Amino acid sequence: MGEYRMKRFWGALLVAGVLAACNGAADLDEAAVPLGDFNLVHNIVVAPKVQKVPLSRELPVETMTTMLQEAVAERFDRYDGERGYHFGISIESYFLAPPGVPVVAAPKSAMIIRISVWDDAKAKKLTSKAHQITVIESFDQGPLVGSGYTKTAEEQFKNLSQNAVKQIETFLVTKNREEGWFNDGVAIAPVGDDTLSVGK
Repeated sequence: MGEYRMKRFWGALLVAGVLAACNGAADLDEAAVPLGDFNLVHNIVVAPKVQKVPLSRELPVETMTTMLQEAVAERFDRYDGERGYHFGISIESYFLAPPGVPVVAAPKSAMIIRISVWDDAKAKKLTSKAHQITVIESFDQGPLVGSGYTKTAEEQFKNLSQNAVKQIETFLVTKNREEGWFNDGVAIAPVGDDTLSVGK
């Protein structure tokens, strides 16, 4: 990863930090947020050019793509709408906090993904360009304890995957509300109307 991309990565993490305080899987026992006629029929995750941030633990690419795909299925298989859609997701960058770093640093694991969404029935791509999501791990270890001390790399990545997929759901709910992606093109609420929730 070049120096410019590295700065963008860590800058994005500072912005994203407030978005991942809760575990992304915490609401899976609740009813799914309404998404119109949405039914996920193709769940594709790849990582052809994934970049590992220096000092990160390492995971095999196949492990990461499989775990993220499982997290997508865990959340979106709950939807049983009448129209088929599919995701193309690419893992761009990741950092899995290592053990052995001074406690005061308490580094957080993080990941960047990009997602494209297709309406299969219309053979139409809904995202004009891939939507980028930056996610960090949940703040469930306390402010001073890094997850590198308490979790395996697989556990860290599972948490990242669940948090990323929750953000995907929020993105889709927002697009459906504003542009009617899963409501036959009819917006549910105009842009800027905050009266409807887009997820917890």
